Amino acid sequence: MAVVTTALARSLGRSGPVGPDHGGPGALMVRNFWVMRRAWVVVASGFFEPVFFLLSIGVGIGAIVSGFTVMGEEIPYKEFVAPAMLAASAMNGAIMDSTFNVFFKLKFEKVYDAVLATPLGPRDVARAEIGWAVSRGGLYATGFLLVMLAMGLLSSWWALLALPAALLTSFAFAGVGMALTTFMKSWQDFELVLLAIMPMFLFSATFYPVETYGDWRWLVEVTPLYRAVVLMRELCTGLLSEASLVSVAYLATMGVIGMTVAGRRIGKLLLT
Repeated sequence: MAVVTTALARSLGRSGPVGPDHGGPGALMVRNFWVMRRAWVVVASGFFEPVFFLLSIGVGIGAIVSGFTVMGEEIPYKEFVAPAMLAASAMNGAIMDSTFNVFFKLKFEKVYDAVLATPLGPRDVARAEIGWAVSRGGLYATGFLLVMLAMGLLSSWWALLALPAALLTSFAFAGVGMALTTFMKSWQDFELVLLAIMPMFLFSATFYPVETYGDWRWLVEVTPLYRAVVLMRELCTGLLSEASLVSVAYLATMGVIGMTVAGRRIGKLLLT
């Protein structure tokens, strides 16, 4: 099958432009939708984890902790934690689809072998899967923003930009997640994903300020989830600084690099 696919792909000039009616990355995203529509319970389950953290730690511990100072203003603890959970929500949705699901399609379902026998190319595959992962992250983020709105945790009109920021966060993690997945050989390699995600979630200034780390704060500030947390926190509170621009540039660059590498790796794995 792989030999036939490779021959077809080469004969169709896969790396070049494709016909106007091939459907583009959207065709693969539609395919993903039809496949996942029967697993909506599994998809929806990923939304609740950050909500539970918000309720247990943000609200629970917030009852005994007054709050933290952000940009010279003190904000309640639950308003400090909620934007971080929003960033985590966008990350979780993107990571789930761009790693585990992509690996299954690549190694077991052989979905991309079939896709590359059509006018779609490796870059289309990367765009489609990353776009699908961003959609899932955006879905989680939208739901979480509604929870924050219902709980009165949005104190600025700048919060309207929190959803685009969440999509950018999903794009960054989806791009790098898919790129790294193309290098993985077995399910055991995904232990490394969890090993990276969990510490980032716990230590990216999600539950207390980055100043807590003292001389080691730089190690936290270079992580992608911290950049997302800073961006969300500043937008949701309206306490903006140049750090938001740094975060936008950081996350956009991360996503573009990840998507580029993912496209090239798919082509190398399945067309050579």
